[in-house]
Amino acid sequence: MEPAPRNCSAARAPEPEYPAPQPEYPAPQASGEEGQEEELLLTEARHPLHVLEGLNSLRLLRSFCDVVLCCGGHDFPCHRLVLAACSSYFRAMFSNSGLAEAQQERVAINGVEPAMIGALVDYAYTAQVVINKGNVQALLAAANLLDMLAVREACCRFMAQQMDETNCVGIHCFAEAHSCLELQRQSFEYILQHFGRVCRQEEFLSLCRDKLTEIVASDDLNVSKEETVFEAVMLWVEKEPSRKQSFEKVFEHIRLPLISPYYIHDVIESQSVVQASLQCQRLISEAKDFLLLPDRRSELFGPRTRPRRSTGTAEVIVTVGGEDDKVVLRSVESFDPVTNQWRSLSCLSFAVSKHGLVVSGSTLYLAGGEFPDGSASREMWRYDPCFDIWQEMAPMNVARSELGLAMLDGLVFAVGGWEGHSRLDSVECYNPHTNTWHFVESMKMAVTSPAVVAHDGLLYVTGGAVLEDGDGMDLVQVYNPKVNVWTEVAPMRIARSGSAACVLRGKIYVIGGWHASTENTDKVECYDPKSNTWSMCSPMKERRYRPGVAVVDGKIFVLGGEEGWDRYHDTIERYCEETNSWEIIGEMPTSRSWLSCVPLQIRKDVAGAGGGEAGTPSLEQEYSVD
Repeated sequence: MEPAPRNCSAARAPEPEYPAPQPEYPAPQASGEEGQEEELLLTEARHPLHVLEGLNSLRLLRSFCDVVLCCGGHDFPCHRLVLAACSSYFRAMFSNSGLAEAQQERVAINGVEPAMIGALVDYAYTAQVVINKGNVQALLAAANLLDMLAVREACCRFMAQQMDETNCVGIHCFAEAHSCLELQRQSFEYILQHFGRVCRQEEFLSLCRDKLTEIVASDDLNVSKEETVFEAVMLWVEKEPSRKQSFEKVFEHIRLPLISPYYIHDVIESQSVVQASLQCQRLISEAKDFLLLPDRRSELFGPRTRPRRSTGTAEVIVTVGGEDDKVVLRSVESFDPVTNQWRSLSCLSFAVSKHGLVVSGSTLYLAGGEFPDGSASREMWRYDPCFDIWQEMAPMNVARSELGLAMLDGLVFAVGGWEGHSRLDSVECYNPHTNTWHFVESMKMAVTSPAVVAHDGLLYVTGGAVLEDGDGMDLVQVYNPKVNVWTEVAPMRIARSGSAACVLRGKIYVIGGWHASTENTDKVECYDPKSNTWSMCSPMKERRYRPGVAVVDGKIFVLGGEEGWDRYHDTIERYCEETNSWEIIGEMPTSRSWLSCVPLQIRKDVAGAGGGEAGTPSLEQEYSVD
């Protein structure tokens, strides 16, 4: 039956036939007392459904319809009130008198399929819509346009349930195009988690360069080895010859330093697309430097040297020994800056402080130090993280506590220190390949507690104590092993001993220490070898004498140290070069100074194998000093 003209009041559509709602409760009854009545709140649970059924019957009969949605040659008579009630899109359209659609009887809906408009109109009147693989994308697009959020979210849930390695890339791109943030996140995580299978699917091979780059650059990419990433990128490149022009931009996000050097030589370098690119050649050279120069890896940090989380490797800070309130420790612990968690590693067989600790690749070397009885040590120990064991190596020629220790060009240099009676100016060198020590040219001035660091083939000895009261000096002595000669560079701005030193982005940072008979200091200064100049940085939050220091992922971490007499820190500070600022980011299991720290890439199972969470050392792990 055709509806009567809107202006013809004589013509009426037949009334729809549907049962009237029956009340669930009896009508109110008068109370026993005259003039008083009890109240009853009637709540009809099916009333909303009855209203919807009535409205839908009116729509199907085209009764009281005051707008027609037009889409792709199809008309959908509706009631403005119903559309506005379930869609903010229509509410804004019909309530804004400035829009032509607010007054029009026919409103055009473009950019979506007519069948989806019909399904959404049905949903508005019935609260039901069928979602299946055939219509989910078109339905989501229409619901997104008309701002019917419940349908949109239902479509997202359906797509997430149907996700697999063959369609996850398409779902992700579709969700991104329609700003479905949760589905976008879920599908991206699925791609990363199942990368090994996803990378061989047609959808993956059809990705644009930018999206592929985003995937390859992720720390969360789940691969057991980095070679898998390279092979996936090569499959993508070979899919279309024109992609060779984009190869460089993707290749720079492959973590070449984490790939076997044999694979780099035999497979990667043989690729014509690699050979034709100078940028690719530079990236291969960077990887070779990282692999060939293990004791300089902290200077070659960056996104390409950071292990992906799925590899089971974490870059941690290893702390060894130290003392607190005259208690000397033998504990060895690792701190993960990402999770802020401490783990115990295999502890030393003896307690030690005032020692030196260096790292080369995945091997730690500990030398010298002071035993609980106050005697200086000649001992040299090597730690193997693969087996979580310490092994004693050849001892030094001279016992040294309060020494400086640095790894330079594959050799360990022990500098100065205290041998029990006097300060030392001697320097000796350990060769890991022959397990032997030999002396090199002595320093110009004997020192204890210097801050020693290696950079760009030179050994820098900054400050140190030269008097009995422990006063520091500003002298910076530099050793060149190639010519066996010591020289001096510009002095520090502050005389200090007992400080810590590290290298970050080609500059040397000297941190904390004892400042010329006044007090422990929070001051930090930075040396630029290119200009031979020192500059002051922002001070730390706390004053620290003999703290531990390590550089992880482009940030300086300072651990522990002594605030003043008999007051030791357990806090950890982190320095950001970009903002020139410090922040306290955690605590150590126990407060201590005279500890040594190094960064180390270690298997997560090893990091947790030495006794679980780190805590207060047991009696077997600490010794009192008489």
